[in-house]
Amino acid sequence: MPFWRCYYHIIWATKHRLPLITPDIELVVIRCAKQKAAELSSPLLAINTVADHVHVAAMIPPKLAISEWVRHLKGFTTFEVNAAFLDFPHSFRWQSDFAVLSCGAKTLPFIVEYIERQKERHAQNTLEDDSD
Repeated sequence: MPFWRCYYHIIWATKHRLPLITPDIELVVIRCAKQKAAELSSPLLAINTVADHVHVAAMIPPKLAISEWVRHLKGFTTFEVNAAFLDFPHSFRWQSDFAVLSCGAKTLPFIVEYIERQKERHAQNTLEDDSD
C-alpha cells in the first residue's frame, strides 16, 4: 500500500434534525462507527455526538470514496440502533446529506479538540464559525 495521510472532519445529522441521540443511543452509534471504520481500514481519530448530529475525525484511504465511507457508517449505525431499541418511539434514521472538510496534519489537533468538546460547546452555545 502506498503512503497516504488523508484527514477529514465529517458531520451528519439525524433525519429532520430530530434530537434522537440519547446517551444509550450514543453508545451504540460510537461503538458501531468505530467498528465499521476499523473494518474499512480508516481509523477514527475522534468522534462525538449531540442530540441531533455526529462529528467525526477520520483517516480515510484514497482507495475509498468519502461518500461510500459515510454510507457504510450511517447504514451500519442505523441498523444497529434500530435493532437495539425496538421499543423506541421513532425509527432511527440519518439525513441523506453530510458535510466533509479536509484538513492537514498541523490542524488535526484543533479539529480533534473541537470534536471532543461538542457537548460542552452546544451546552454553552459557544459554537464557532468554521466558514473562513
